[in-house]
Amino acid sequence: MSRLATRIRVELAAAADSARAPGMQAYMKSTMPYRGVRMPELRAICKRVFTEHALASREEWQAQVLELWRDARFREERYAAIELAAQTRYAEFRTTKVLPMFEEMIVTGAWWDYVDGVAHLVGELLRSQPKQMRPVMRAWSQDEDLWKRRVSIICQVSFKKDTDLELLYANIEPNLADRDFFIRKAIGWALRAYAWTDPVEVARYVRLRAPQLSGLSRREALKNIG
Repeated sequence: MSRLATRIRVELAAAADSARAPGMQAYMKSTMPYRGVRMPELRAICKRVFTEHALASREEWQAQVLELWRDARFREERYAAIELAAQTRYAEFRTTKVLPMFEEMIVTGAWWDYVDGVAHLVGELLRSQPKQMRPVMRAWSQDEDLWKRRVSIICQVSFKKDTDLELLYANIEPNLADRDFFIRKAIGWALRAYAWTDPVEVARYVRLRAPQLSGLSRREALKNIG
């Protein structure tokens, strides 16, 4: 076990709240237990430990992320892995070379709290390397794994005017008939986010796709429009 991973686990253990942990686990419907550490405190621990244990190369950074992720015994350790993956100081390491790592975290995490955190990082790759990432997101939108499909839909939620609308619609289309809650919610969320930029366009799309859109997706999409 690396020094960074050891320190994260020691700090999380010290901050543990055994009274809070069962409720957190029940809320997230998690088979993996919690330490009971709230996110603000977890982020403070990560910031402190990551500052003290700087990583010099992409390979070292990636190895540390995967160690925290794969060897996790408590859910907060995987949150720490996502925090390390998202560190601003390692932005130059986040290229398409690490996409397999993000894919592993999405598929093995297989729940919204993990997946949505990694989706932001996938979106960052799409923004910086659109030529390489657009076909990947198109493929993910039709993947058997519902979490990869969810990521393909929500990876642009922070893009605003930079949203690739053609790609967004192309990734929504194969999933319109899906009855899974997390897919329907993702469609609505992605459309709602873009409605801040162009409500008229989102209203047009919702009208056009009304027969295929679920009620949940439609309600979510129109929340910002009135």
